[in-house]
Amino acid sequence: MSTTGTTSASDVTPDLAGGPSSPRGAGSRRVQRSTRLTVATLLVVASALVVVAAVATGSWLVLVAAAALSVVLGLAAVRITWAEVRATRREHQRDRAEQAQAYRRLAEERAAEHGRRVTVLQEQIAEREKALAELGEELGGTQAKVAQGVRTLGVEKRRYEELQRVHRGVERDLEASERLRVLAETGRDDAEGRAAEAIVRLAEIEGEVDTLRAELVTVTAAWRAAEAAGRRHA
Repeated sequence: MSTTGTTSASDVTPDLAGGPSSPRGAGSRRVQRSTRLTVATLLVVASALVVVAAVATGSWLVLVAAAALSVVLGLAAVRITWAEVRATRREHQRDRAEQAQAYRRLAEERAAEHGRRVTVLQEQIAEREKALAELGEELGGTQAKVAQGVRTLGVEKRRYEELQRVHRGVERDLEASERLRVLAETGRDDAEGRAAEAIVRLAEIEGEVDTLRAELVTVTAAWRAAEAAGRRHA
């Protein structure tokens, strides 16, 4: 706002300098005023000298003529002085009117600049509020994604634990199958049928184990990926 005020004042100053109230015009008017007042003073002095000279002559006719001339000179001096007073008043009124117009223009320019500044500030505030709203929405979406990732991580963790339990059960079955296979080999002559069933069962269990192992590897990879995603969101 200070910059605006300085600019407006500098704009107004040239207008005033070019008008009647410029230093050159004021000096010219002062010279004219001094000349007129000097003339009026000389007229008054001249009228006084005429009267004094008439009194010195002792002639009533000369005294009457001197008095009339003194009155005329006095009236002329009064008229010159009154004209100068009126001119001075008009000059002051004109200067005051010009100053009032200059200050009014300055006030209008400052008011317009203030309005533009307020508009710019309102636009900046609106932009900041919009940016804050967008950040709030983005933060809410990120929090929702993090919560979803945590829930997914919990589900994958429970599934991983379940597969671990299944894996341990399968390992126990494998151990039992291995024992059965050993028993089948040692007692092949007495239990060929049971050995054949055990071998079939062993093959089935091994297939199930391979399947469970593959599934365990897949679930483990998914769980680790979900855990890494959860850490990134956090």
